[in-house]
This record gives sequence, structure tokens and C-alpha cells, in this order.
Amino acid sequence: MPDWNTRLEVKLGDSTITPISSFTPTFNVPHTVLHSIEADNVGFVRQPFTFTFVMAVPAVASAVADLTELASKGEEFAIVVAEKKGTDWAFDSMKFARCVVTSANPSNVVIDGVPQASFSCLALDVGLEA
Repeated sequence: MPDWNTRLEVKLGDSTITPISSFTPTFNVPHTVLHSIEADNVGFVRQPFTFTFVMAVPAVASAVADLTELASKGEEFAIVVAEKKGTDWAFDSMKFARCVVTSANPSNVVIDGVPQASFSCLALDVGLEA
């Protein structure tokens, strides 16, 4: 039976940014199939990989301002997604290093609830631990 008490942490440098409303990574590892005069599908060429992610952060802390400042300066940062407790996650930890914000969407003002800031990012280095 899974332990549903598990939670994810996303860190910017040494400080933890919580809570994260959503974190959606995308791994793109394209391949091009090679054909020859004698046969089809004789091999493939692996293209460069890309790792991108979108995260939503409640706009109630200084983390949104820090991420927006990083985006405007084009500075790199690292995001670490770690298993807090429990065993119901596929990976024990995931580290997105050398990240850059590619677009930021600060939130609209809402009457009820917490506004959300959305950040689209890319990671130049990814480490996984199963």
C-alpha cells in the first residue's frame, strides 16, 4: 500500500520553495531513423536531449520575486526534487542543474484563494536516483 504522506520539495539554491502547486517535467530525446539503399530502418541517430519543466508557485513568498529576478538576469539555478518520506515515488531524488527560466507568468490578482505564478524553465543537466 502506498504511503500518501510523501511530499516533494523544490529547492532554489539552499532554500526550499514550498509549497509547489504543480511541477511538470518534460524529457525530449529525439531520434532520427536511418535508411539505406538495401533496407529500411537500419539504425538511428540520437539527437541532443532537452529537459524542460513548468512549475507553479503560490505568489505569497519572496521565492516568486527571486525566480523573477533570476529570469530577468538570465542567471542559472538548480532545482532539487527529493523524496520527503514514504516509498510511493518512482525516483528517490531528481536534480535539475544549470536551470534557466525561459518564461515567467506572474499571477493575476484573485479575490479568493492564492494567486499562482507560473515559470517555464529548461535544465542543462539532470541527475536521477532510483
